[in-house]
Amino acid sequence: MTVGLYEDGLPGEVFIRMAKEGSTVSGLMDSFATAVSLALQYGVPLQILCDKFSHTRFEPSGWSGNPKIGYAKSLMDYLFRWLELRFLKGEQGILFERQSSGELEHERSSIKALGQVVELGDAPTCQFCGSLMVRNGSCYRCLECGSTSGCS
Repeated sequence: MTVGLYEDGLPGEVFIRMAKEGSTVSGLMDSFATAVSLALQYGVPLQILCDKFSHTRFEPSGWSGNPKIGYAKSLMDYLFRWLELRFLKGEQGILFERQSSGELEHERSSIKALGQVVELGDAPTCQFCGSLMVRNGSCYRCLECGSTSGCS
């Protein structure tokens, strides 16, 4: 998610990049971001948007890895709770926490061990989220974030 700000630091537009460009999910999220941006530009207070979309429940859901948010009931829940924390409560947390190099090394070794157990052989880890990718034809696809290893 990218947030465009007015000079006073309040959000004026939102861009959400999801899944593969041209996919249904990508188109829906792009349209939703445009609607949220127009709402912000035409004076709908961010608090109203956050109140409406926070705690909406649908898949995918799960633990976010962000200690201030914890369990996210949906993507909308996570995004609007993050917007509320960042712009309404003034907490300067980043959208997605990066892991320290020690934690990342431990996770990579765990992923390699998992790959050996389930015999995925040469399946790489996703360059965006670190999850183990699965074969998709002659390429690999990430089941967590939808990215591919470069094939279309």
